[in-house]
Formats: sequence, C-alpha cells, structure tokens
Amino acid sequence: MLFTDRTDAGLRLARVLGRWREERPVVLGLPRGGVPVAYEVARELDAPLDVIVVRKLGVPYHRELGFGAIGEDGVRVVDEGIVRRAGVTEEDLAAVERTESAELVRRAHRFRDGRPRRALEGRTVIVVDDGIATGSTARAACAVVRAQGASRVVLAVPVAPPDAVARLREGVDEVVCLAAPQPFSSVGEWYRDFSQTSDDEVVALLARAAADRPVRPRSARPPAPRTEEVRLAVGGAHSSGGPAGTGGIELTGDLVLPDGAGAVVMFAHGSGSSRHSPRNRSVAASLNEAGLGTLLFDLLTPVEAADHGHVFDIGTLAGRLAEATRLLRGRVALPIGYFGASTGAAAALRAASEADADVGAVVSRGGRPDLAGSRLADVRAPTLLVVGGLDTTVLALNQQARERLTCENRLEIVPGASHLFEEPGALDRVADLARDWFTGHLLPAAGGRG
Repeated sequence: MLFTDRTDAGLRLARVLGRWREERPVVLGLPRGGVPVAYEVARELDAPLDVIVVRKLGVPYHRELGFGAIGEDGVRVVDEGIVRRAGVTEEDLAAVERTESAELVRRAHRFRDGRPRRALEGRTVIVVDDGIATGSTARAACAVVRAQGASRVVLAVPVAPPDAVARLREGVDEVVCLAAPQPFSSVGEWYRDFSQTSDDEVVALLARAAADRPVRPRSARPPAPRTEEVRLAVGGAHSSGGPAGTGGIELTGDLVLPDGAGAVVMFAHGSGSSRHSPRNRSVAASLNEAGLGTLLFDLLTPVEAADHGHVFDIGTLAGRLAEATRLLRGRVALPIGYFGASTGAAAALRAASEADADVGAVVSRGGRPDLAGSRLADVRAPTLLVVGGLDTTVLALNQQARERLTCENRLEIVPGASHLFEEPGALDRVADLARDWFTGHLLPAAGGRG
C-alpha cells in the first residue's frame, strides 16, 4: 500500500505543496473523502479550509454522460458541444439543474453548519481529493472554482492513473500528484485504510479548521521549515563544454533550511523535470525532516528547457551547478551534497569531479551517470546510485558507470520499481536511502540521524 490512511496521504501531500505557503492559498476539499486529506494540507500551509461542493449535470436518460456542473452562488459550467450532440433542450437543462441545485444547497449547508463559503476571487486555490479514478468530479470542481474567480487553480491528489493526470492538466494551472501507478484499478487499493468518510467527520473537520483547533496539538511535531525563493545569477555558457552563449542568466530556486540544519543538499533536475517535480520535492521533504537543508532550482531557463538539446548538454548543466554551489556557499557555511535525477545526475557528478569541488556526497536517482564520461574517475565525493529494478536499460548504464568510479560508491536497486519510482513504497525507499547516505557522509558526527 502507498498510504496508511487519508491523514498520512494529506501529510505527504502537504510536504510537496509547501512552496505555495507564501501565496496564502485557500484549500478546498472534495467531500467526502478529500476533506481529511485537505485538512492536513491546510494545517501545514496555515491556510483556510473549505469544501468545494459541486454537482455534475448529466444528460437525461444517460446520466453518466455529464454535460456540465454547477457550484454555489449560481455558478454553472456547461459544455455546449455535448449539449448539442446529446440534444439537450433548455427545458432538460433547467430540470436537471433544479434537481441538482437542491441537493447542492443541502450538502453545502450540512457540511458548513451555517458558515459562509470562502471567497475565492483573486486567490490561489488548491483543490484536494483523496485520489482520482476518472477525474470527472475533480475536473468539474476545478472548473467551478475558476468560475468563482480564483486567479490560480492547483489540483492536488495523492494518487491517480497516469492518463487521468494528463487529461486534468488541461483545465488547471498545475496538477500535483504524488504517485501515478500503472496498472490502476481503484483509489482504495493504494490505501491500507480506505474506510468511508462520513458526513459527520467532514462537518467536524471543517469546524476544527474554522476554530483553529487541530486534531492533535501542533506542539506534537516541529513546525514545517520555511521555504525561501532565491535567485542565483550565473554565466550563460561555460568552458566545460557548454555552447557559446550570451551573458549571464538568473536561476530561480527554493531554499529550505530547518532549524539547526547541518548541511544542504542541492537538487540537479533532469530531462523533463524542474524544481517543482513532486518526486524530488517528496525526497527533499524527507531530508528536511532529517535536519538537512535543501535547494531545488532549475539549471535551465524555461526557454532553454523547451529545447531538448539543452537537457543533454551536461557541460553547461554541470558548470551552472558548480557556479550555483559557489554562490550558495556565500549564503550558508555548511557542507554541501548533490542529489541528481536523470541527466541531472550526470551534471552533479561532473560538477563534483572539478579539482576545486568541495562536495561531501552525491546521490543519483534513476540517473544517467554514464553521461559524465571520463570525468567519473575524477569524482571524489562518496556516491550512491539508486536505480529501479525494472529500469533495466538505465540499470545497465549505472553498472557500467560504477566501474569507472574510483571514489567510495554503492549501487542500490529498488526491487519492482520503474524509472520514475511510481510504484507503492518505491519513492519512500529512495528517500530513505538518500537520507541515510547524506546524513552519514555530510553529518559524520551525528552518525546518521535517520
């Protein structure tokens, strides 16, 4: 199982959503099962919690075919194309809407217990559910939220099938999904406890959130560390192999320093990824809990990232990482490690191979260390290579690259895991391995805090 229960899922989701804290979002839970998950997210973000009550409008005599949805305050979202093709008349639409409106009002009053709906105009809104099967309800909810005036809509779920995630990206500003396993038959299969959430539980959670009375005291666990956006000005191209360039560029990153942090891990992102990668953010959250700071930043500008050739320009990526490392040292006097994924792993190893590199440890997740080429022999930092057992091509490349490493190194294979570690428990295993490697090599006095 991927999650113990909805509370566990909410806490894990909240770690990844921490970057939204500064935008003072409104968190909306889809009743009923999405509310316990949303409650944990709202508490971690210090954000107001409400429900998003929507009713899908189904074609008469074929209710499974939805042609729209309604929300509170008379908001209506209708797909005119389906209306035309299904032959839905104005009378049909009015009749369906009357029926669903009555149920919408009843449910909203029941859940809020007389409290008014949260205003969404001009706000960043995070819509949360406990998982997605087809995505029709989530899609309707996000459309209603947009119609209610939200300036930015983020859909956040613990688990969903890959095809549903792809479809939902079209209607929102961002989709945050912790895991998209394949095959996928139901949301409940990824929870140890997926017992039904009752109306009374929804009412109680909303009341606690409104009164700022959490289920358990906040003092029972340390506060989440604050995320600081940093901007690092680096050169546009590098003699280490980058193309001829023009001037410098500015890289944007998210720096998290827990109280008493003993080291910082810099994340080098790979092909098709960015500092917003849910997988890397999940690993970073685990490192933060172990007392390690993290810096997630983009090695490429959005324009550069759109050109696939830049993603494999390991020289430029490594040069920028090395330069960003020097800038980070000007901000924090702490040991530094590298965490690299995909082509980012090659960039991390190449940067660590420089004669003046002072990198304490390197971890590669599903990486391409082979792309560091002959520079592998110059890496001095202890290096951990983590590969999924099902990722046979990348596993072979890692085995070959390991033979060229002369530093302390280890290859860890996660059984049953594919390239993206989307299988239940796979990413948790990566996080545990990375935590132990970094705490053991960057915090030797602590002997490993995990």
